[in-house]
Amino acid sequence: MDELNIGKKLQEFRKQRGLTLREVADQTGITASMLSQMERDLVNPSINTLKAISKTLDVPLFRFFQEGETGRTLVVREGMRKTIGWPDQHDVQYDLLTPDVSGSIEFCLMKLPGRCSSGQANQRHDGEEVAYILAGPVVLSVEGEKTELCTGDSVRIPAGSEHRWENPGKQDAQVIFAVTPPSF
Repeated sequence: MDELNIGKKLQEFRKQRGLTLREVADQTGITASMLSQMERDLVNPSINTLKAISKTLDVPLFRFFQEGETGRTLVVREGMRKTIGWPDQHDVQYDLLTPDVSGSIEFCLMKLPGRCSSGQANQRHDGEEVAYILAGPVVLSVEGEKTELCTGDSVRIPAGSEHRWENPGKQDAQVIFAVTPPSF
């Protein structure tokens, strides 16, 4: 896999907004020293740290993971998918079904092992999400209301809604979802 150069992107986005390291540090609660190390690719930020920086710089999180030229590849072969993971979701796997996240929609396959959830905390993002249960069942909690979904069911999750996926069964579950605008 190609290097993402998150540090260079962080520095570029910060400078585009005319902010100093100190100003970003004050707004994110991350030390200026740590931000400097990130910009020089000496340390890799966690997803939660990137989320805080993303919010401060008003840059969608997925922009840190974009690779150089986009739009050239239209097809993603099964064995060539990019996998995205989150620190608190060790067993959950997200496969990007689009070549990149440079477009206006994100299309992913979530693989949720038996007796697992999409994380301890609910997720919330600016984009509207539509999901199709490829293999279930799964339990979806939206704003605290739980709904069991079975293979073949689909659901729309409004933008900004807190939600969480759970697999109550022993077998792996798979959910295909699209989010617009992209949130990774």
